[in-house]
Amino acid sequence: MKKPDKKDDILQSALKLLAEQGFHGAPMAQIAERAGVGTGTIYRYFKNREVLILAVHQMIYGEMIAFLLDGFPKDQPLRECFFHIGHRIIDFFTQNPLEFQYNEQFINSPYGNEMRRNELGKTSDQYNLFQELYKKGLADQIVKTVPVTVFLDLAFAPIAWAVRDHHLGFVTLDKTISDTIVSACWDCIKL
Repeated sequence: MKKPDKKDDILQSALKLLAEQGFHGAPMAQIAERAGVGTGTIYRYFKNREVLILAVHQMIYGEMIAFLLDGFPKDQPLRECFFHIGHRIIDFFTQNPLEFQYNEQFINSPYGNEMRRNELGKTSDQYNLFQELYKKGLADQIVKTVPVTVFLDLAFAPIAWAVRDHHLGFVTLDKTISDTIVSACWDCIKL
């Protein structure tokens, strides 16, 4: 029988509580209680609250990238790659509402701002599928020549907004609507 992983229990508890209550609404003691560990145990795995918040984001990002790369049409035209990514983002975040809620909070926080600065300033070692798509599109003269931030905004922000509206019950992201959204995003970035 596999022994429960305390670190994973802490990450999962932090994900749930921080997504539902916000970064400032879930004290470490509550996260520890939900994980079934003492508060001091959290500090054995995570130096402080900020490190825990970043670790939860890294966990979600890693899961999402693995999901996006599953079946990725690497050797296909850029359009096929883009459509794969767009649909897989919708699928991942509609199937994982807590991860979406956490990610939205993270991206729109000082943590997310710092992460974007690092990624855009190339101080991050993390593989970035989205920037690779952008670079390939520019090299192949398939996408508009705009700053990478504008490319990402046009290509993926509408997808995130649609997923948000799906979770709020304003729209159901069925195949037809998802196709329309991803196609519209493609139209925004292609030459």
